[in-house]
Amino acid sequence: MTNIVVPELGESVVEARVARWLKQEGDHVEVGEPIVELETEKIDLEVNAERGGVITTINHKEGADVKIGEVLAVMDETAGGAAKPSGSGAERAQTSAPQAAPGGASQRTSPPPPAQPASPTPSASPVSIAPPASERRATPTARNVAKDHDVNLASVQGSGAAGRVTKQDVQNAVGSRTPVAPTPTANKPTVPTAHTPIAPTSTRTEERQRMSKRRATIARRLVEAQHNAAMLTTFNEVDMSAVMALRERRKDAFKEQHSVALGIASFFVKAAVAALKGFPRLNAEIQGDEIVLKHYYDIGVAVGAEGGLVVPVLRNADQMRFPELERGIRDFAKRASDGALTLEDLAGGTFTITNGGVYGSLMSTPILNPPQVGILGLHKIQERPVGLHGQVVIRPMMYVALSYDHRIVDGREAVQFLVRVKEYIEDPGNLLLDS
Repeated sequence: MTNIVVPELGESVVEARVARWLKQEGDHVEVGEPIVELETEKIDLEVNAERGGVITTINHKEGADVKIGEVLAVMDETAGGAAKPSGSGAERAQTSAPQAAPGGASQRTSPPPPAQPASPTPSASPVSIAPPASERRATPTARNVAKDHDVNLASVQGSGAAGRVTKQDVQNAVGSRTPVAPTPTANKPTVPTAHTPIAPTSTRTEERQRMSKRRATIARRLVEAQHNAAMLTTFNEVDMSAVMALRERRKDAFKEQHSVALGIASFFVKAAVAALKGFPRLNAEIQGDEIVLKHYYDIGVAVGAEGGLVVPVLRNADQMRFPELERGIRDFAKRASDGALTLEDLAGGTFTITNGGVYGSLMSTPILNPPQVGILGLHKIQERPVGLHGQVVIRPMMYVALSYDHRIVDGREAVQFLVRVKEYIEDPGNLLLDS
């Protein structure tokens, strides 16, 4: 017998939730085949079989919370391809028929045999049917989207690794559907008179949903950040004219040379790293009564995903050129949308950048990502009248915000850091000299 246990879940993650069993008791499992999906506070992951055999016992139902090392299920390696029979004799005959369809309904070219007299009791276990291969080769997010839109995953061409179906593949399949025109009605709707009572058009309903592990962790950590840190925010505004003009001049050549578009985020990563070198306490953390100054720059880039905000990390961002930053940021955004980020992508980080401007936010107060002591918030670029050399001109402006832990970062440092970022963005040529 082999125990299938909860694996290591990554830095600071000690608990998971059983999201979905891909195999049931009595199912045969091949080496490397996914058995169960686990939901953690950071990502969803699949637990694969290290050996082949038959699942004999499942210890935790879907929705149960489990810790690292707990036994999820037991597998019999000596059982070979034999599956444990379950249910009535009629059910076993149907599942063992050579022409059984994946959904469990038997397709025959000859008349079926007479029905068995025995009828199943309410306590009889139904025959477990493993998900079809088309579902097993799709990401968890893709399966959820397919279920919501009633999409058959077997008909979707996967673009992920090894042909895996991603969320975007399913959305493309939904978008390609031909809309069905409504059937016109012969009779016009009756117009109510003053004496005709009008029935209520809606009912007052409520729906109760259990928080996902990620959403519950986001809620807990945001509250902890405000309770455990002396968090303050300082604001400034940046004239984006120079960066936007540079992008316009170089975008075609940049894309042709590096096969990636030149965006805004890479400029702010470069500017933040250069400013952090001048104000090292914003790249530190508190451990007990000590300040740990970090002389490396792992920049977290907040990305909105379906299950909640995630912060994948650009390692050694100070050593990355603009093309590498752009590829890294775009790769994170795509894999977050597809639910394909790994725990390694999300571990660590010394400073975070979050961009609410992509959703239209004009100004907001970002919340710290513990144990980090600084987070830079970007916002929507909006044309506004500003005073310049005694004249009022229209410029593309962006409000920027820096939230910081006042326990080790003084207000003077925070304000000067944000001014330094502003200077780098308004004169991006300095990034080539100082970063």
